[in-house]
Amino acid sequence: MLKVNNIEVVYNDVILVLRGVTLEVGTGQIVALLGANGAGKSTTLKAISGLLHTQQGEVTRGNVDFDGERVDRMYPEDIVQRGVVQVHEGRPLFEHLTVDENLRAGALFRGTSGPALRDDLDRVYSYFPRLQEFRKRTSGYLSGGEQQMVVIGRALMARPRLMLLDEPSLGLAPLLVQDIFEIIRRINQDEGVSILLVEQNAHVALQTADYAYVMENGRIVLDGPAAGLAQNADIKEFYLGLTQLGERKSYRDVKHYKRRKRWLG
Repeated sequence: MLKVNNIEVVYNDVILVLRGVTLEVGTGQIVALLGANGAGKSTTLKAISGLLHTQQGEVTRGNVDFDGERVDRMYPEDIVQRGVVQVHEGRPLFEHLTVDENLRAGALFRGTSGPALRDDLDRVYSYFPRLQEFRKRTSGYLSGGEQQMVVIGRALMARPRLMLLDEPSLGLAPLLVQDIFEIIRRINQDEGVSILLVEQNAHVALQTADYAYVMENGRIVLDGPAAGLAQNADIKEFYLGLTQLGERKSYRDVKHYKRRKRWLG
């Protein structure tokens, strides 16, 4: 469904952020993109969704294809029309609007109204029953977890074929993280929505995804089936904080991990 082919991304004509990034998302797949802060994960999502243009960024080499059509030169609204919807890091929403109004905003470009719109809203509330209790509440007063539900639900209102999720667990309590990722799995299975998931929580991401890529310093350094990567010694040590014996390492032991990464050697 999605093919990112050897792309380079430059900001302001001088800052090289991505170097030869290649990845794929198959129909119905959940694919995780792992990496530390500043690795280039969010930039990769923006290259796919067309939002680089709003931040003086540009794909200077390679291309992004969705269903065999090149999209990296399209405007974001044209990419959304084709079924690619991004859920941004930090849970941005219209804080002065109610939950219901925020969700309806996700369907505006489709021109949906009447019974069809109500059906879409009911579908979103079936995934997030807690939101139905707060449908008339101003969104800015919701908790972080509830706001995350709103932004995912708003994306679902656009009826995406591919959803780009940027750090959905950021700032959430562990129990809420489990709830959010369970809903992500249900959306994938029930709606057939393919998902490209950017996430620093490697443990929950590898539990959720079918396939995963690891990004460092703007390039892909490792990839494979998620279950296999979860057993990889480097992933255990550098992202899960475990030794080869399964013991959890201290921060002091892992903070200088970049010097010892075998995939960079």
